[in-house]
Amino acid sequence: MAELNPRLAVYPGTFDPLTMGHVSLIRRGRKVFDEIILAIAGSTPKKTLFSLEERVALAREVFRDDPHIIIEPFDSLLIDYVEEKGAGVIMRGLRAVSDFEYEFQMALMNRKLRREIETVFMMTDFRWMYLSSTIVKEVAQYGGDVCGLVPGPVVKALNVKFGLGYGCGEGV
Repeated sequence: MAELNPRLAVYPGTFDPLTMGHVSLIRRGRKVFDEIILAIAGSTPKKTLFSLEERVALAREVFRDDPHIIIEPFDSLLIDYVEEKGAGVIMRGLRAVSDFEYEFQMALMNRKLRREIETVFMMTDFRWMYLSSTIVKEVAQYGGDVCGLVPGPVVKALNVKFGLGYGCGEGV
């Protein structure tokens, strides 16, 4: 097996949609890691609003100005994908104690499968502790204002999906 890079992290998820909580974690993660691969899961038990292609395109638009954030789809066992990329770290975000139990189980399983790959947990910024993709989708579906909760390109995409008309700017 090739040497794994401890300065390369994979941040996996469905990102349906990408929220400001995700963006905050990725930007903070860039202070720790040289590069982050935002690995967008193709197969998921969750019913997604956006297709894999749409989720990848939105993330690429949001992070277009940072060449050290690599956006890729993946559709395999996460630990195999991480090893294939040569990453030494899986980065995960935690909002509350309820996230920890699931994430802890996954980290232990990944550790059993590949001891040399570490999982690093980052706490979500307090401003985003309540925020989840599920909540954003529900609010948008019923016509609620999601400006400031998701990046500008995601607001536009939600507008299209739900026939809304928010005009909260282009920024991330």
